[in-house]
Amino acid sequence: MNGVRYVLSVMSGDHPGIVAGVSTAVDELGGNIVSCSQTVLDGYFTFITVIDLPKSYEPLQLAEAVRHSGGCKTLLGGSGFQVIADYYEAKPAAKAASNEDVFVITAFGKDRPGIVKEFSRYLAGHGINITDLYGGRNDDDFVLIGQLVIPDNINIRSIQNDLEAAGREYGFTVKVQHNNIFTATNRIRNCVRD
Repeated sequence: MNGVRYVLSVMSGDHPGIVAGVSTAVDELGGNIVSCSQTVLDGYFTFITVIDLPKSYEPLQLAEAVRHSGGCKTLLGGSGFQVIADYYEAKPAAKAASNEDVFVITAFGKDRPGIVKEFSRYLAGHGINITDLYGGRNDDDFVLIGQLVIPDNINIRSIQNDLEAAGREYGFTVKVQHNNIFTATNRIRNCVRD
């Protein structure tokens, strides 16, 4: 499809029909969803899409068109949801370049303010990109799992030691593993459980 590409983001209290409503709205506009990611976090639904449309809209106009489309009105029943649209700008591929590698960080311990800030500031200060992140609380415990893209010129042992030491300071257990090791270890655990 030749046309104009946009990034479209929706946030709402979670309930059935949101993806159906938004995808119907895009279809009603003659568009196509090129890629998307959706999650529910503590009862809040978020959905980000990259879409192609056959004609150009100002971003605010596009957000309103989606919000007031027949698909959204029918499937979402006019419930409160936010829509944000912007022009798409091509970004470098999310996959690691040849001079980067993908790692997984896991951290868990007693919840306290500042945990996400401390770990993310350390990573940013070393030029390490967080490409996926989940944090959640269970009773008084907090779990943080993230996917990191680490350039080859960074000493991974030093990063691991620094993060483990920072974790101990905050009462957290922290591990940084290569993505392949993390994936293989979790596959083995799942096979043993079965």
